[in-house]
Amino acid sequence: MKLETERLILRQFEEADFERVFLIDSDPEVMKYIGVPPLTDINESKEVIQMIRKQYEENGVGRLAVVEKESGLVVGWSGLKLLTKAVNGYQNVLELGYRFVPESWGKGYATESGKASLDYGFHELNAEVIYAYAHSEHEASNHILRKLGFQKTSEFEEPDGICFWYELKREKFIK
Repeated sequence: MKLETERLILRQFEEADFERVFLIDSDPEVMKYIGVPPLTDINESKEVIQMIRKQYEENGVGRLAVVEKESGLVVGWSGLKLLTKAVNGYQNVLELGYRFVPESWGKGYATESGKASLDYGFHELNAEVIYAYAHSEHEASNHILRKLGFQKTSEFEEPDGICFWYELKREKFIK
């Protein structure tokens, strides 16, 4: 699976991506609203990639590495994931997520990659609805989800605070 936008390539993770994944997931600012501590050992990023690659095999979908065309670097990840464990009472549904290195924040990459992922989910996977959630205090992520057309439908509590739950129905998706 490979998606392409004007500035980005979204592709499956490769084992060689572990250093860039560590750069993202070890940054305290990136991980601030995620609910898990930043990675401290580069080998943990290899395990993250193995877990995602296993999701491709088992679920036919998983987060994708986001490569900036201009630099050729993995600047984050984005995409759909099948929630196999219940979140806010929802299970076995598609959920959109993204995470980027701080240097790429504010460039519109989350929105650009999110649109490509949603288009794939609605038109290739034939999803009727796609879900997303973000920590209530994470203003940037909540803004991006609303910009993508998601509607907040509920709130739920995680160990690190309140999260907003969003949904986007296929007929409301604007490419």
